[in-house]
Amino acid sequence: MISRRNIRVKVMQTLYAWSAESAENSKIPSPSKVLDQHFSQTRSLFVYQIYFLTQVARYAEKDAHKKASKYIPSATDLNVNTKLAGSNLLWQMLEDKQLEEQFKKDKPEHQIDEELVKKIYNQLVKTSEYHHYISINQQSKQEDRKIFEFILNDYMLGNEDFIAHIEELFSNWNDDGEMVAQLLQNYIYKPGTVKFSEIISADKLQFAQQLLATVIDKNEYLLEFITPRLKNWDPERIALLDMVIMKMGVAEFLYFETIPPKVTINEYIDLAKEYSTAQSGHFVNGILDNIHKELVQQGRLKKTDYKKA
Repeated sequence: MISRRNIRVKVMQTLYAWSAESAENSKIPSPSKVLDQHFSQTRSLFVYQIYFLTQVARYAEKDAHKKASKYIPSATDLNVNTKLAGSNLLWQMLEDKQLEEQFKKDKPEHQIDEELVKKIYNQLVKTSEYHHYISINQQSKQEDRKIFEFILNDYMLGNEDFIAHIEELFSNWNDDGEMVAQLLQNYIYKPGTVKFSEIISADKLQFAQQLLATVIDKNEYLLEFITPRLKNWDPERIALLDMVIMKMGVAEFLYFETIPPKVTINEYIDLAKEYSTAQSGHFVNGILDNIHKELVQQGRLKKTDYKKA
């Protein structure tokens, strides 16, 4: 489920922390454990957002109970529509055994902001989309999906209060938010099909572990390709993150035969632009492009046809 781009981001962050802390001779955890923690954070972010979505839907039942329990409930209080809380889609989620197991492990109920759930629900029930949904008498998978997508996109992902809440809980939101949003959209369409214990596929996990291990094990060798091209640059002023990104790029050139060089270069230019300095994209592009050309000229770039791999 996790994309290659996000894998590169997490390997990059792991290597950056390892490089910075190694330079200070600090006692640091195993890089592979740190990488695993990054993937666990992605899963926790995904699971928590599903949990929050279910709590907004279930609040219809809680709202009905509170209003009916008033000392003198009005006719309106006694007729709160609970269709959303009883929707088939919601209960497909709540009865998803794999999700239930993940809820037990992550305990998202300890993180939930009940007041925010209530606020979002109260805003939701005033919308024309909600009134259209409850006006349909029969159960409809299509209508269930529409209202759940509406809650997700407009009242969670499009809500500054919710984003602030998520950012406070999950430091990886900026890295994983867009990808997790897509995972959520997919889950709404196919609840019960996600293996939460396998948030990253076996082949992608292997890629992540190999990339991390290669850059660490071949650190000095990778620098032999990079250092000669830094003659016009002050080494002290080169951002540590840029060095990490370039080493990852060279590692992919040399040791990952099925990844096209253009893909490697473009991916690391984008990461440099997004995560490093204003000049980093241009800098990383120039260094990696030169190394790539030299490897091709020397016949040292061994790539297989990735379409057949």
